[in-house]
Amino acid sequence: MAAISREMVRLKAQHYGKGPTEAKSYVCDDWLFCVLKGGLTAVERTLVGHGEDHLVRQVRLRFQETMDDSFTGVVERLTGRTVEGYVSSVMFEPDYVVEIFLLARPRNGDTPGR
Repeated sequence: MAAISREMVRLKAQHYGKGPTEAKSYVCDDWLFCVLKGGLTAVERTLVGHGEDHLVRQVRLRFQETMDDSFTGVVERLTGRTVEGYVSSVMFEPDYVVEIFLLARPRNGDTPGR
């Protein structure tokens, strides 16, 4: 889980120019959650401060849709399981992003990822 958290932070920093300050990943049955704290850019903070949450949310979520192969690829590589579904959610107060992945069940005889 720590490797997944590190990779999510790296991807965010690479593509936003600023990464989260904290990250932790959790797995529950076939669900994987990566919770990322911090990471809003100065421009995004300014927009949120002026009531433009909807605009920042729209851009962030559209970006995640564009980058979903990168994010799901990390999870598939590190867990050894296929990602069947992926969604991202952003909060502003407090500043968190949650990446949510639905993992395919391992086939009989396969060992789930690390």
